[in-house]
Amino acid sequence: MYVHYEYLIRGCRVLMLLIAALAWPSLGAEHVTADDPAASAVLERFIVSQGEAAGWPVETIEIEASLPTLEKTGRLRAVRRFFSAGHPEYKVLEITGDATVKKQVIARYISADEKATKLATSSVALTPANYTIRSSGSLWLGGRLTYAYRVVPHKKREGLINGLLWLDSETGIAVRESGYLAKSPSIFVKRINLTRENELYNGTIAERITHIAVETRLIGRAQLVVVERPTSEDAAARGVAEGGQ
Repeated sequence: MYVHYEYLIRGCRVLMLLIAALAWPSLGAEHVTADDPAASAVLERFIVSQGEAAGWPVETIEIEASLPTLEKTGRLRAVRRFFSAGHPEYKVLEITGDATVKKQVIARYISADEKATKLATSSVALTPANYTIRSSGSLWLGGRLTYAYRVVPHKKREGLINGLLWLDSETGIAVRESGYLAKSPSIFVKRINLTRENELYNGTIAERITHIAVETRLIGRAQLVVVERPTSEDAAARGVAEGGQ
């Protein structure tokens, strides 16, 4: 079971890398099927601003993990810093719960997060080489007008997703992203689903909430809820001093 979890959590992180890539290559309107010019303009704005909206140098992260079939849960609170090379550093503030969940789900998620920074994003990036992108209309989410886009990979290659992207009409920021891996990273994993919601405040992302559900063939479903928020160095230092490890 331990080996299976390494593939399971690493597959989740590959999906998250795709959605939150630091810099997607420029994508011209001619590569997007969109009848609505406004939808095309919002998509272009999203792509151009990806470097600004991708993440924070210092952030707090909370992970709630569970194995429902085994009735086991675990929780982590930590400060995560990203250095110039893009490598994350975790300072644990609190970790509680079942030992199996802590070691085989949470710890492997962190390990995969650290290893994922070494992966090249070109093979999984949202580009015409990998995907067909189509406008899917507009709708209201949280009182804000958003445009939806369907992203379908050309091939069922590991690391690519089949899903939907919702962009805020005013800022071009992704307010919701959801999908599933086009190809399972392991024979022991049937399906990996992910939904991420970004809370906006004054035109910027103030909080990210990511739900990951992994359907395995041996132990059923594994679930993670990851909450990320920006923080300052001073606040991070206080948190570590008060209870970090």
